Amino acid sequence: MESEALSVQQAITNLTKRVEAVTLPPGLKDKLAELFAQLEINAHSEATFWQNYQNVSKYIDWLIDIPWTSESKDILDLRFATEKLNENHYGLDSVKQRILEYISVIALQKNRYPDQKLRAPILLFVGLVGTGKTTMAKSISDVLGRQLIRIPFGGLGDPLYLRGRSRNYPDAEPGAIIRGLAQVKTINPVILLDEIDRVADDALNTIMGVLVELLDPEQNNRFTDHYIDYPVDLSQALFVATCNNTNRIATAVMDRLETIQMPSYTDEEKIAIGRDYLLPRALKDSGISKDELVISSDMWPQIVRPLGFDAGVRTLKRNIEGLCRKTALQIFEGKAQKIVVDATNIKYLMPQW
Repeated sequence: MESEALSVQQAITNLTKRVEAVTLPPGLKDKLAELFAQLEINAHSEATFWQNYQNVSKYIDWLIDIPWTSESKDILDLRFATEKLNENHYGLDSVKQRILEYISVIALQKNRYPDQKLRAPILLFVGLVGTGKTTMAKSISDVLGRQLIRIPFGGLGDPLYLRGRSRNYPDAEPGAIIRGLAQVKTINPVILLDEIDRVADDALNTIMGVLVELLDPEQNNRFTDHYIDYPVDLSQALFVATCNNTNRIATAVMDRLETIQMPSYTDEEKIAIGRDYLLPRALKDSGISKDELVISSDMWPQIVRPLGFDAGVRTLKRNIEGLCRKTALQIFEGKAQKIVVDATNIKYLMPQW
């Protein structure tokens, strides 16, 4: 019994040392002191103790992983931002202009009012499928040098997915927000709330209620996950949301969002995107050179619109990737050294056409 008591006491000491080795909010350390005191009370019953010990140890693991004060340093260079945005997106000048304005505001506030916390705008990209909403959010994180957390809302039916589940439940864990922070290790990432209009019907109201708190600068500096059960400051994160339309988004949520419309692409814009952006990437991903696949200029309109109008570029991307795969197969089999897409072979290379 003496050796068992010693191992129990050593286990408590080890937990205490782990907490002391990291910087946690003072109030949270007081909360942990209460948990340690409860462990001491349970020390006389080994079965009860080790069950509680595992729960407390798991809880401490999550607390240590949360970046309570760790911030990434913003890249505040307009020339770099412009180059990066143009590299990743064709057109969309009004959207790019809004991002450059935000970078300018950050730079001026940090230079002139370094002690003042910046309240970042909450952007909502609205547009049809394939118009670049999600990739624009990724570009924002690249431009600022911030980590990206993507939280998909399509089919989401449980608000606890965002808020976490209380530690009183078996197999409880934090929600998607805290899990994302623990993964990227910074408290000021870009948090992408993707397709917030596509949550399940029966959970729409409750999830919109969570978003009201999450997207309110006056509340999200004390966001409380049910598992962590202690406020986490999300005020320095940059939230970006996307949707196809705003009909299913609560008015209270819309009031907290700055809407940016993502326009549909014309056929001429799609040709430029396909030729200058999508094709070079697809060639690289397929392991073939630009000299091994050449697309005749008069074939681009048919590659862009094989089956009718499409507001975005996803179909175009799939078509180009298909062309590259067929070219790779021909070259690897030794049947060709170069493919020129023209009227004689486009039906074979694009069977859906």
